[in-house]
Amino acid sequence: MPKTNCDRNFDARLLSRRSALKLSSTALLLSAAKAALPGGAFAQGAGPEVKGTKLGYIALTDAAPLIIAKEKGHYAKYGLPDMDIAKQASWGATRDNIALGTKANGIDGGHILSPKVHLYATGKVMQNNQPLPMYTLMRLNEDCQGLSVSNEYKHLAVGTDSSALKEAFAKKAASGKEVKVAMTFPGGTHDLWIRYWLAAGGIDPDKDVATIVVPPPQMVANMKVGTMDAFCVGEPWNEQLVNQDIGFTAATTGEIWFKHPEKVLGMRADWVDANPKATQAILMATMEAQQWCEKPENKNEMAEIIGRRQWFNVPVPDIIGRIKGDINYGRGRVEKGTKLGMKFWGEGGAVSYPWKSLDTWFVTENIRWGKFAPDTDIKALVAKTNRSDLWLEAAKALGVAGAPTGDSRGVEKFFDGKVFDAADPAAYLKSLSIKRATV
Repeated sequence: MPKTNCDRNFDARLLSRRSALKLSSTALLLSAAKAALPGGAFAQGAGPEVKGTKLGYIALTDAAPLIIAKEKGHYAKYGLPDMDIAKQASWGATRDNIALGTKANGIDGGHILSPKVHLYATGKVMQNNQPLPMYTLMRLNEDCQGLSVSNEYKHLAVGTDSSALKEAFAKKAASGKEVKVAMTFPGGTHDLWIRYWLAAGGIDPDKDVATIVVPPPQMVANMKVGTMDAFCVGEPWNEQLVNQDIGFTAATTGEIWFKHPEKVLGMRADWVDANPKATQAILMATMEAQQWCEKPENKNEMAEIIGRRQWFNVPVPDIIGRIKGDINYGRGRVEKGTKLGMKFWGEGGAVSYPWKSLDTWFVTENIRWGKFAPDTDIKALVAKTNRSDLWLEAAKALGVAGAPTGDSRGVEKFFDGKVFDAADPAAYLKSLSIKRATV
């Protein structure tokens, strides 16, 4: 029986209603997807290749962005609900676990000292000198490490100028006692800071003292029993030392080099290459955590979170002061509201961005102390390991305004008048009186 005009009108209305319902359902699905993956992340379709991986950290305040990204749900927000942020016993253990990778029950990267990426990638500190390809994905922080000294020397005028220790160390050595200064890993940031500080005061870190390796959480206990005369480590251990009246902080590292780079998020190159979407998700989540950590109103909560037993197991008073820039040096000296607090993000992410010029300094300084040969191709090593391109992609996806561009932060200046220009590392080396490299 042929359809009437009334039938045709009814069919048209039914089809129109079905189409509207279908469009409404599609809109709801798209809206839900957008809510699950804000910022347009992975808008092209599938999300991360994996639901997570395992990253390591040492109990140091500059690991906060990784911990906060986990605690605040940033990793889950970007499709990585199974991220595992795992405490490591020492920087040596971190190295060994990254060498294993998660496929062999290790870790695929994490919170590490900036130069470790170069030391791993070249095999300089690896078993059998076997290179482990690595990438620097982002910087986690600037400043807020400490150069601390035993109370045995509290009567001396020791600050950024370490020269007052020269005679005292020589006298102790002449009496037959070994003078020991501790850092956390050979060629790492703390090793380089204490070497720079001592050498600037005329103390040769290889000839006038013995350098020893002590894991960060064990620094205070070791100084308490007289194992070392001075050390360099990150927070909260310098603050804890002062709070327990075992020693004093001669200077924070920000006074040696203001806004110096410190830790990075470093990962195995093979994992990053195999999981580009998951890598972007990790970067975006950690960047958001860095921005959260940077806000003054979040400092107290940050200190409470990372101080918990499952993370640091450290009292909040040992954490909170220095991240805000309130420095209790010991010996009755307290400076409030300084610019020396820990920095996590900066304008446009300038703290987080992995400047290649800063990597160039780390390689150059390790040439200074003999970790790398003088003829090392610095530019090639930095280019092979630094993935600022991935940082920029993640920043764009997040809609970061005013993100850095280029490879250089400019000429760097140190407290003793030395300058470093990444375009001419040799000139910097030539300007240094105490060094192992011949230039």
